[in-house]
Amino acid sequence: MKFKSFASLLLAVVACAMICSCNSAKYKYETVANDPLNAKIYTLPNGLKVYMTVNKEQPRIQANIAVRTGGKNDPHETTGLAHYLEHLMFKGTQSFGTQDYEAEKVLLDQITDLFEVYRTKTDDAERKAIYHQIDSISYEASKIAIPNEYDKLMSIIGSNGTNAYTSEDVTCYVEDIPSNQIENWAKVQADRFKNAVFRLFHTELEAVYEEKNMSMARDAEKEYEALMEMLFKIHPYGTQTVIGTQDHLKNPSIINIRNYFNTYYRPNNVAICLSGDFDPDNMIDIITKYFGDWAKNETLQLPTFEAEQPITQPEKREVLGLEAENIMMAWRFPGEGSREYEVLEVIGSIMNNGSAGLVDLDLNQAQKVLGAYMGANGMADYSMFIAQGMPLPGQSLDEVRELILAEVAKLRAGEFDETLLESVKTDMKLDMERALENNRSRATIFVNSFIDGQKWCDVVESINRKCALTKEDIVKFANEYLKDDNYVYVYKLQGTDPNIKRIEKPAITPVESNRDAESEYLKAIRATEVKPIEPVFVDYDKSVQKLTADKEVPVVYVKNE
Repeated sequence: MKFKSFASLLLAVVACAMICSCNSAKYKYETVANDPLNAKIYTLPNGLKVYMTVNKEQPRIQANIAVRTGGKNDPHETTGLAHYLEHLMFKGTQSFGTQDYEAEKVLLDQITDLFEVYRTKTDDAERKAIYHQIDSISYEASKIAIPNEYDKLMSIIGSNGTNAYTSEDVTCYVEDIPSNQIENWAKVQADRFKNAVFRLFHTELEAVYEEKNMSMARDAEKEYEALMEMLFKIHPYGTQTVIGTQDHLKNPSIINIRNYFNTYYRPNNVAICLSGDFDPDNMIDIITKYFGDWAKNETLQLPTFEAEQPITQPEKREVLGLEAENIMMAWRFPGEGSREYEVLEVIGSIMNNGSAGLVDLDLNQAQKVLGAYMGANGMADYSMFIAQGMPLPGQSLDEVRELILAEVAKLRAGEFDETLLESVKTDMKLDMERALENNRSRATIFVNSFIDGQKWCDVVESINRKCALTKEDIVKFANEYLKDDNYVYVYKLQGTDPNIKRIEKPAITPVESNRDAESEYLKAIRATEVKPIEPVFVDYDKSVQKLTADKEVPVVYVKNE
């Protein structure tokens, strides 16, 4: 699906020609003219991408490490690997998370072998006996392990918001660190990504079981999953889920997870995305010191998928659940980095912006439905334009669907004021300015650019392309792509879902917590001396500007940078 004749968008990416390579002592980096983030993008010899933007508002740094792998990379026969691996990445390495790795490794190898036997068995009694062995050996291994030592390390260096997330396209690890702890952060992260040890495996599997059980009980997730299955009949977005199937979760393979880690957790498939108070030259020196010897995957091949066939008629699915009835609809589009997705974002705000969109005025404020929403939802390979509606008492879902389709028809007919489009553009500019004030948002922009495979110049120029869109562009796009016969929809009806079958958790002996144990690695990090962060005081004589307006009115101001 490509644009045919949108003159304003055929400006393409003039800014891409403005990328330049700059020398910073030993390192080259890329920059783009007129970039509000003043980003510097480095590529180390091993392929590791490093995105940097300096923001000295606070003495802290948002440090996200993005791996270009998610649920879509899971082998079809063992889904859920990316998500489960995210959990295991918090269990430590050969250096931390253990009191004696050599002794622990003997037990971990036995557990790995037993899981390979366990997953081939179908007899319940035999499986139970093998799992009892796994549980017994795991308990012995837990006496050596130190759970949660990664969290303790991050606490020692003063990190906030330690977390991670896995979607269809990415697994991303998130930290917010003090600006004087860059080296300790890099030391721990490099060890973690090069030398991860998958200990406490079966207890973490219990946590994933619970996540799966919770997801099956959520009506919204069942509805969304049904929608994805209709939109994507070939692509993993629709043929499998990020959390995985019950059968795959019940038959895990540590070997498969290790192979997955060795394939995708390599520097030429990873980006470090940084925003905050640091010196780029010093930062790239430290990152090179700790990540520079990380071996790349010389044979890395990301999975490719056949193109989905066009949707030529509406397709319907029904799901049951105890929550209120509603309808979810979607049209399919190219990925988040495409020009089509930029237009969808603008259309989403025209339809639904919380106050003056077509859906806001015609459906929500007019109380024709209990509630309705429309908006763009982007992923790397495809995106969607989603509509959702909740009926009034006595109103059918068919009636809600017709009301939603009528609003899309108004868009195709151009029945919206030009001033609405201009207001949407202004709001988008404001949202962008607000995002630039926040380190987390700035780092996330980098993550999305890397995962979506976008050139940085495309990201920088995106807002200008959106603002160049005319009403004629929007109407033509809507008529070409948002038709009344190329969508899918799900009716979420009230009722007991007969398909919900909770995963039964096997009997697990509580593992040793070893709360007071500490690895030598942790002790060394704690003992590291770092330069204290010095307070910065405002010098009003230098920082505040003064002038006198008419009638001798004094004016005191600070320039907004």
